[in-house]
Amino acid sequence: MTQHLAETSSAPTGTQPGGWWRDAVIYQVYPRSFADSNGDGMGDLEGIRSRLPYLKELGVDAVWLSPFYASPQADAGYDVADYRAIDPMFGTLHDADAVIREAHALGLRIIVDLVPNHCSDQHEWFKQALREGPGTPLRERFHFRPGRGADGELPPNDWESIFGGPAWTRTENPDGTPGEWYLHLFAPEQPDFNWEHPAVHDEFRSILRFWLDLGTDGFRIDVAHGLVKAPGLPDLGRDEQLKLLGNQVLPFFDQDGVHEIYRSWRKVLDEYDGDRIGVAEAWTPSADRTALYLRPDELHQAFNFHYLGTGWDAADLRATIDESLDAMRPVGAPTTWVLSNHDVVRHRTRFGDSLDRARAAALLMLALPGSAYVYQGEELGLPEVTDLPDEVRQDPSFFKENGQDGLRDGCRVPIPWSGTQAPYGFGTGGSWLPQPQEWASLSVEAQSADPSSTLELYRAALRLRRSHPALGAGDAVQWLDAPEGVLAFRRGDFVCTANTTQQPVRMPVPGELLLASGPVTAAGELPADTTVWWQVTSG
Repeated sequence: MTQHLAETSSAPTGTQPGGWWRDAVIYQVYPRSFADSNGDGMGDLEGIRSRLPYLKELGVDAVWLSPFYASPQADAGYDVADYRAIDPMFGTLHDADAVIREAHALGLRIIVDLVPNHCSDQHEWFKQALREGPGTPLRERFHFRPGRGADGELPPNDWESIFGGPAWTRTENPDGTPGEWYLHLFAPEQPDFNWEHPAVHDEFRSILRFWLDLGTDGFRIDVAHGLVKAPGLPDLGRDEQLKLLGNQVLPFFDQDGVHEIYRSWRKVLDEYDGDRIGVAEAWTPSADRTALYLRPDELHQAFNFHYLGTGWDAADLRATIDESLDAMRPVGAPTTWVLSNHDVVRHRTRFGDSLDRARAAALLMLALPGSAYVYQGEELGLPEVTDLPDEVRQDPSFFKENGQDGLRDGCRVPIPWSGTQAPYGFGTGGSWLPQPQEWASLSVEAQSADPSSTLELYRAALRLRRSHPALGAGDAVQWLDAPEGVLAFRRGDFVCTANTTQQPVRMPVPGELLLASGPVTAAGELPADTTVWWQVTSG
């Protein structure tokens, strides 16, 4: 049942000129893995509320909450049964209200996940559509189609699910006979909405207003590129379609029709005070295609997956940075920078299981102009958990073939807060995924007040980023001459140098050292896998 609250909370005051989101550092919380308040082994909203002072001290500007809606949890909450209710495992709508209110009291903003491409097969619309059978009005709100073949036994087209297997599941008619098929680009429990239907548009505008009225500061839009499908749902004509994602426009992804949806949503966002924002999770073939989502009458930010997918290599990073900034500049949108999230291997592990590289990459990211995203636990230097036993895994694609690798659980292990034994302060009743023994030394408690720790590096970097006039918002960097394998750029009286090689590099000292990702012991020498921030005193 949809839950209701009558009152709203106000957003933080002191909105920056040009929009707070242009230089915000946004911290992603994966609710089931952040903090458990009731000892059931699963993180919850009250756990998040209790840890908000930690995020304030860390120095972030906003908190993005992954889904907490009522859901059967077939895909960790990205299968939503009721967009206006909280799943009992996370709490109640009053708990969500308390998170928003306390965050605002601390000067933090709250962004919630919105899942408009698909819902749960337990959503009332879909359940009624199944009950009523072919040709009924509610079926038009989804993609129901007759099958191909003599008896309709084949899927309507050749599209493949992102999680593996066909993107279609056949239904059973009310009389028990084989029925139509329905489209699900993800799990069978996640039927895709038909965004050609006006009722879908009306419903989501209403959902936006529900959460905006509650005080939410914005939305991260899941699968923002997927809402509109090509007319006629044409065959793609090949298998292994997952390999095409992010490489070309597909009949089910990045169709131009999505932009009219976001123009409509922007009008809703602009009805509210306080710079409410929309953030696109849009996998596109290029930064230029991503920029289309950020035209002045559409959304405010988009995740920079091109940067996330770039390795620890100076030449590749420079090319991606330039491409990203160049693409955003014509539409006047801030570039975003991200290293990790709940869907990818943590960047410490991606970069050769190197903490040095992870720290250097973080300092580089936070020096770039625009907005940055921090995924929970990266400020602790957490690695991916790569040895989870099969019996505890919950990623739906783990149980499929020819889909995603199914190993997303490794970046979703609950984070360590304190103590020397699991669950390390996460809660009193264990944790839904097992935590490694070596995480005791990576807990918040273990790293706090240790000037050499990764946590204190992030705290120091975020303090400097907030206070230094050359950091934060912007749309360009001035590249400086640097040895091969080194990035060096200037922003006003600030210089960042990053050595992506495994050997120390000799280069001139550009100014006074502000912060370094690792020890800098010799003048004129930039250590291997190290980023340094400098204050330029002249020139």
